[in-house]
Amino acid sequence: MLHLWGRAGMIRAVRRFFDQRGYLEVETPIRIPAPAPEPHLIPQAAGSWFLQTSPELCMKRLLARGVPQLYQICKCFRRKERGSRHLPEFTMLEWYRAGADYRDLMSDCEELLGAVAGELSAGRVSSVAARALARLDLTPPWERISVAEAFRRHAGMAVEEALARDLFEELLVEKIEPHLGRSRPTFLHDYPAELGALARLSPDNPAISERFELYIAGLELANGFSELIDPVEQRRRFTVDRRKIRAAGRRPPPMPEKFLAELALMPPAAGIALGLDRLAMIMLGADRIDSVLAFTPEQL
Repeated sequence: MLHLWGRAGMIRAVRRFFDQRGYLEVETPIRIPAPAPEPHLIPQAAGSWFLQTSPELCMKRLLARGVPQLYQICKCFRRKERGSRHLPEFTMLEWYRAGADYRDLMSDCEELLGAVAGELSAGRVSSVAARALARLDLTPPWERISVAEAFRRHAGMAVEEALARDLFEELLVEKIEPHLGRSRPTFLHDYPAELGALARLSPDNPAISERFELYIAGLELANGFSELIDPVEQRRRFTVDRRKIRAAGRRPPPMPEKFLAELALMPPAAGIALGLDRLAMIMLGADRIDSVLAFTPEQL
């Protein structure tokens, strides 16, 4: 039960961090008619609609309507995800900033996790959590390594070859992720353009997207990027992803037309999704995601 006290304290600290910086906390609908079509995610149907895989599309529509910075803590749902680090229903933190890019989000992560760890260390946590917090080196700046360099260093293969041979995910999981975030957190950044579905391409190199993932102790914690705000290009990417879903033998969700209609009004911005269950694992010294939940799916 002490992990539940620690989890509650962690979430209070997260809210305090964003509230003190003037972010608007929002609640958007969990049940939606059209999630973003993402080939690697399987949404949970809810009647003719879907339970959200992320609050991303609705939060971006609020950016387009003039909210300059906002955050949300909510439940998200993805089918066929269950393991020691995965849940079909999980808690997500997302935040968005107008006028920012993915580098600004990296700084946000450094400040956020430092603030949360500081509050937990001063509060009520178990001895296991206290030892975990003491071992965490969250001193900024954290390590930054590009995807291209990570593949050269740890996979022994160029990222272009890995993509051509359909080995990217396999090599990332087996060869690269175990090396990330071991001594201190690591930002794996500058993903290939084809793996940045909603991310802006780099103006200096259109072969890469301005996207990163944050790792601590080999555990992927967050995914952030500079936002794509071109509705024509976004529609093209969604169309490609819907074809990939069909090729995998699944029926794609409808095109999110209302999101695309408002995207042209969205200012340059950056946004990030961070898994709060996984953050609780890291902060509280748990080796399984089950340990930081009040109930697992199997207990219901």
